[in-house]
Amino acid sequence: MGFKHFLLLSLVCFVWGLNIVVTRWVVFDAAIPPIFFAAVRFLGVALLLIPFLRPMPKDLKTLFLISFFIGSGHFALLFLGLANAEASAASIVSQLGVPFATLMSMAFLGETVGWRRGLGIMLAFAGVLLIAVDPESFTISFGLLYIVAGAFIGAVGGILMKKMTPITALQLQAWIGLFSFAPLFAVSALFEQGQWAAYSTAGWLVWAATIFAVVGVSIFGHGAFYHLIKKYDISLLSPLTLMTPVWGVVLSIILLNEAITGQLILGSIISLGGILVIAVRPNKSLPEAGMGKKLGSGGS
Repeated sequence: MGFKHFLLLSLVCFVWGLNIVVTRWVVFDAAIPPIFFAAVRFLGVALLLIPFLRPMPKDLKTLFLISFFIGSGHFALLFLGLANAEASAASIVSQLGVPFATLMSMAFLGETVGWRRGLGIMLAFAGVLLIAVDPESFTISFGLLYIVAGAFIGAVGGILMKKMTPITALQLQAWIGLFSFAPLFAVSALFEQGQWAAYSTAGWLVWAATIFAVVGVSIFGHGAFYHLIKKYDISLLSPLTLMTPVWGVVLSIILLNEAITGQLILGSIISLGGILVIAVRPNKSLPEAGMGKKLGSGGS
């Protein structure tokens, strides 16, 4: 990989890692209802990418289902998780999209997994379990369960994408945004309160975070990542995307003053080590499995 392209990938991973931290701040510290914030994000994506809605894709039904799994459903669970769990832990746990995608390719695409990837899957889940379980009370973090569920739903969306006629990255983003914002606003109206007042009076930092999520993460991050996919094999890119959770942990400590514990460090090493093993082993049925949810949602 050329040095300029490596810098571009590093910047994309930095943006994705920073977005976990920014979203945690918005839905926890700034107290913006998480489902509402997800809806605002997708509304922004849909408005900015209106020109990319054409030409109309052939299989809108499948695209609608994909939009639920890697759009509204995934992000609702992710943002609910970030409202109830620290960004550092969420950065690691969200990477379970990689082993989930591999398991999905086994179940639905006939992929054969050898002992190395099997070991990687077990390590990935073992590391996350170590992070999520409180050793004193043996209770599991409620927020991280949302993150796990979101990773699983994102993996289902990846399987559906495999069955759909390929479309461009920005066209996919445009349709996901269009299909996602209305259901999220509806769910927010049912289960959240004071969301419009909270967002309108939140101040410029929350509005800047929204612009960053829409333009920086969904449009720049996704577009740049697809540009790199066209030039390099996924087997080269997927291990390097593990910079994303590393940045997430580092930035959460720096910007949110989250505590770093031995439990988090050990769990991160075990889980990311397992994910690395999965990423470097070829997946013939679903090569994108090593990317987790990134191919569908533009990271986070």
